[in-house]
Amino acid sequence: MPTTTSLRPLALGELHSSLSDPALTSMTLLNEIAGRFPAAVSFAAGRPYEGFHEPESLQRHIGVFRDHLEADLGQGPEQIRRTLFQYGRTKGTITHLVARHLEVDEALCVDPESVVVTTGCQEAMVLVLRALRRDERDVVLAPAPTYVGFIGAARLVDMPVRPVLEGPEGVDPEDLSRQIRAARAEGLRPRACYVVPDFANPGGASMPPERRMQVLRIAEEEDILLLEDNPYSMFRASGVRPPTLKSMDEHRRVVYLGSFAKSAFAGARVGYAVADQPVAEGSGAGLLADELAKLKSMLTLNTSTVAQAVIGGFLLENGCSVERAVTREAMVYRENLRAVLSGLEARFPGSSADERGGVEWNAPGGGMFVVLTVPFRADEEALEESAERFGVLWTPMHHFYAGAGGFRQMRLSFSVLTPAAVNEGLDRLAAFVAHRS
Repeated sequence: MPTTTSLRPLALGELHSSLSDPALTSMTLLNEIAGRFPAAVSFAAGRPYEGFHEPESLQRHIGVFRDHLEADLGQGPEQIRRTLFQYGRTKGTITHLVARHLEVDEALCVDPESVVVTTGCQEAMVLVLRALRRDERDVVLAPAPTYVGFIGAARLVDMPVRPVLEGPEGVDPEDLSRQIRAARAEGLRPRACYVVPDFANPGGASMPPERRMQVLRIAEEEDILLLEDNPYSMFRASGVRPPTLKSMDEHRRVVYLGSFAKSAFAGARVGYAVADQPVAEGSGAGLLADELAKLKSMLTLNTSTVAQAVIGGFLLENGCSVERAVTREAMVYRENLRAVLSGLEARFPGSSADERGGVEWNAPGGGMFVVLTVPFRADEEALEESAERFGVLWTPMHHFYAGAGGFRQMRLSFSVLTPAAVNEGLDRLAAFVAHRS
């Protein structure tokens, strides 16, 4: 008989370089720590509030969508069965409802053919970056700090992320122009800039309308795209929502990335990209959405038709207005944001960071996150002690800087907590900060 030889362990260095990148391990790390300390109050998870969800609604949503297929789209029993149970169209079966939602909530008129329904917004990011990366000279820009999922998506497609300064009003236009030109001076091709114009994860920055116009003009002048990610705009604490960049976009500079994770529910894993940029091919022209569909057909083939049916029914039940559908959740986030900000003021009194012993925080106008700056290194070792000895979890901000900053900052997420849990968690956090300071 032939002898067998045990497989030698695979060396991490022989696998794709992204697998040793901290951006790909941050979410796993947080889940692992949360699992070991289930009694800890968690300011770490960025999950949407789930208190209003009922399992029975899933069946109802599917029923509403099935009725829509029959009454509105004229599908017979066999076609309905195929729509729900078979592989679906790669671009998606609810592109028309996504387009209607954007018209109702965002005053944005898009051709359903420019929409690609994806398996979460994360897939949309990967598809767009994969399409834009031609070779090693291509780079993408993003504010510092930025959503760790975008950093990870860029790592997966070997696309370097160049940081752009961000303040309370979002991306700094002057630095955006500066970084684009600096990249070109190095022989690189800046293809796009990722922006979250409303209550960005993690820093909570929001761009006023005039800043949005500035960034759009820079994209036009410098010939780059803007990748607009918009999961939090409906969770404004007060005032009127400003227009999306996409609704202000007259020259198709914006690829719009959307998700139903924070509005309907995360478990559906349904997102989308609106990519109406023309793509020339021979003597004809198509849309960037068509090219993204080609990539998707080799990655996930299609987004779950059952998940799309649930989201489709959710949209139809609410007149395709997501803003109307999330009224109760938005109230929860507003109350929790007030609890966090007033709670921090009560526990760290003073008019300046010096008076508060080096502690300070931002005050976003909505969203799900507050950033706390502390007078010590807020890394994984500190998080471990915070969880074990003080029973409170948070997210180290250095993950959102790709390891190049944020080492004295924590992201506090309050989306799944009650005001009482917020206060209990802040008591524990204040005790931890006092211990470390």
